[in-house]
Amino acid sequence: MIRRKSKKLAPVIGAVCASVLALSSPAAHAGTAEADHPATDAALRAFQAVAGPGAAVHAGAGGESWTLSAGTGTFNTDRPIRSDEHFRIGSQTKTFTAVVVLQLAEEGRVSLDAPIEEYLPGIVTGNGYDGTRITVRQLLQHTSGIGAYDPYPGLSTPQPNPDGTFGLTALVRHGLSSSPPTAEPGTGFTYSNTNYYVLGVLVEELTGRPVHRAVTERVIEPLGLSRTVFPAPGERALPAPAVNGYHGARLGPVHLWTPVTSYDPSLYSSMGGMVSTMEDLTAFYRALAAGDVLSPASLAEMCTVRPVNTETAYGLGIHRRALSCGGTAWGHSGKVPGYESYTLTTDDGRHASVVTNVAIMIGRLPSAQLLELMDTALCEDAPRRS
Repeated sequence: MIRRKSKKLAPVIGAVCASVLALSSPAAHAGTAEADHPATDAALRAFQAVAGPGAAVHAGAGGESWTLSAGTGTFNTDRPIRSDEHFRIGSQTKTFTAVVVLQLAEEGRVSLDAPIEEYLPGIVTGNGYDGTRITVRQLLQHTSGIGAYDPYPGLSTPQPNPDGTFGLTALVRHGLSSSPPTAEPGTGFTYSNTNYYVLGVLVEELTGRPVHRAVTERVIEPLGLSRTVFPAPGERALPAPAVNGYHGARLGPVHLWTPVTSYDPSLYSSMGGMVSTMEDLTAFYRALAAGDVLSPASLAEMCTVRPVNTETAYGLGIHRRALSCGGTAWGHSGKVPGYESYTLTTDDGRHASVVTNVAIMIGRLPSAQLLELMDTALCEDAPRRS
């Protein structure tokens, strides 16, 4: 369960994992964000020009937070995206799922280095997979060797239940059958959503609760994340206020946006089914830093990374990214139909959360501009180095 911060805990967190996350206050900015952050404003506009109808960044440093928006949260209107509006956070859900697994490890209910077969007999099997050789840690860190699987409503899914929802075990089996192993367990990194479907089944088995309730009861409610929701199967509507999500295409100066039709969040579940806001996402990482979520030992486990490329390394449900201004930032990205988002924090209190309201695009993809925007938002307020 969530632990309340003690006076003794904060310096321990700093010693154990000082470069991971930092606590900062969400105080409102004075309304001159564009003038005060011209580089971030320019980077946001460059990102939105190749992204969705709208994009926004909520960032801060030194006890202040501010928000910039470009374009619109609703096509054919002039409605800037606000920092308190709901959107589907996609794979940022993985950090929440990882936190619950690490809490269960603290409670002695699961060992990170035990094979998943010990807890879920017969779940990870078939198509070359052997659950006796894949550990819980490897699932958390995407080093299990399980192949990539990207579900999409109406296309790459298992057979839904009669009510249109999806069961986690069925999603695991479909993910395993869709892609053979990419490597021997523990020998390589392959980002696979199936890993986190398996972890969702594990959470349900160990807690006796549906995964959406386990995450809600253990993380969302105790932290007071009032605009964060892990929807139950069948809960398709976004809470208000919400950013509208779109499918999109950009071909030169021509663009076309089509609203994303409702789909069941259980298709993404423990790997990508949650809803939140930019404000709540930065608050979640502040809580990690404050020691309100995990013990120092568990936070250290979460921060033990494996390199992915020259700029990024992945821990247990969280990744580390190098910044152009020096130092590193920690967080996660997310993408589901209608939305792409990213949240990062630094060790000295800077944070940035970005969302755009499109994810499936034809033509130029905005990945480079998104990374540039995140880097600029975190570096524009960085302490000057002598």
